[in-house]
Amino acid sequence: MLPFSPHFNNLNNEIIMKNRMQLLCLFFFLSNSISSALIAQSNDGWRDLFNGKDLSGWEKRNGEADYTVQEGVIVGVTETQTQNTFLCTKETFSDFILEAEIWGDAAINSGIQFRSNSLPAYNNGRVHGYQAEADPSQRAYSGGIYDEGRRGWLYPLSMNPEARTAYKLGQWNKYRIEAVGDELRIWVNGVNTANVVDDMTDSGFIGLQVHGIGNNKEKADREIRWRNIRIKTENLEEDRWLMAPHAMELNYTVNTLTEYEASKGWRLLWDGKTTEGWRSARDQDFPEGGWAIEEGVLTVLESDGGESTNGGDIITRDKFSSFELALEFKITEGANSGIKYFVDPELNKGPGSSIGLEYQILDDKEHPDAKKGVKGNRTLASLYDLIPAGNLSVPGRNKPFRGVDQWNQARLIVKGNHVEHWLNGFKVIEYERNTPMYRALVAYSKYKDWPGFGELPQGHILLQDHGNRVSFRSIKIREL
Repeated sequence: MLPFSPHFNNLNNEIIMKNRMQLLCLFFFLSNSISSALIAQSNDGWRDLFNGKDLSGWEKRNGEADYTVQEGVIVGVTETQTQNTFLCTKETFSDFILEAEIWGDAAINSGIQFRSNSLPAYNNGRVHGYQAEADPSQRAYSGGIYDEGRRGWLYPLSMNPEARTAYKLGQWNKYRIEAVGDELRIWVNGVNTANVVDDMTDSGFIGLQVHGIGNNKEKADREIRWRNIRIKTENLEEDRWLMAPHAMELNYTVNTLTEYEASKGWRLLWDGKTTEGWRSARDQDFPEGGWAIEEGVLTVLESDGGESTNGGDIITRDKFSSFELALEFKITEGANSGIKYFVDPELNKGPGSSIGLEYQILDDKEHPDAKKGVKGNRTLASLYDLIPAGNLSVPGRNKPFRGVDQWNQARLIVKGNHVEHWLNGFKVIEYERNTPMYRALVAYSKYKDWPGFGELPQGHILLQDHGNRVSFRSIKIREL
């Protein structure tokens, strides 16, 4: 055994102390790093809009439904004989990501307003703006985008049927709303339910809706609840979610194509400025009169109400077979027009319009043609004189017409012989060309004397001059 050495013992103690100091420094370093990470996580730009205790920062608008705070939850209660009621933030927001949880009675419609306003000059202060829908009915449009107090549905879930099961009855549902620039996107429980591009409103308050119930006492005293309401307004790009493949994007900005639309094969069929791509149905040139282009709108001018007696119909220079066509139209009171497809301008050289299948454009209330034909087959969005339009997306509901002097969306989907008419996001017609049933309809129509009517493999698209002022814009197409 070696003799005991005090020097060796002191050296050993020194090494132990140094190791302890190094470990202590490492501990403080790691502690500070973890603390810094936790602080960074808690300060990642999100902030609460509801403090969980009272309604500070919020105010009630329009209706008289009651809102209270119970155990950290905002509770809204339905009430008879009052209009829609909204609990709104006093603060307004432009670009943001909002998250909130909502629980509602299975019998009550509700929603979350965003970029919404209440202005004295607009309908006596009525709340208007975008709404992320909460719809527990069998229609199941929760997560769609509704334009409260203005245009109605911008994105009904008829456009995204896979998302109709995202909202769960009898439980809390987490909503995520992204409003960045013109892009509005909604998720419900992690499912992408709606994607809209729209530039009508760029800022406004957040609002929690208790829907009016009229005098329905059975729906009185029903509750809608909200909690965990938070918002982020800076550095949004790093937190944005990707659109889901099943959730198509709808673009409401005038005469434009989004990157999404271009990637799906869409192109503008009218450029919003010139007559390029269009000509008279009776000539190789565009009509010299009867049509006007002004501020991105193509308008057939008012004349005598006759069929193709002024400027005349216009058609695309190109022909189409399988395609999807989308456009916006606006009619004046009592107006008549149409969108025709599979048109052959050589078929009718006499008076009247060129021959083709027609998506009817009509003021059903004021134009006498609505009462002609069979069972309403000459009304708005019908396959003219063959099949009447109805709400196929939500059976039992009326056609979703926004009204005279308002912009409405028409959509035509043609895949071979399969054809669909859509109006403002709702399917209103579905049929098959070149079938015994179709030919039977033609045999009892005004087209019975035209052999093979509507059965061409391809044809022009036509906008009709029927002597009334009707406007068009955002005309776009993709070939399928």
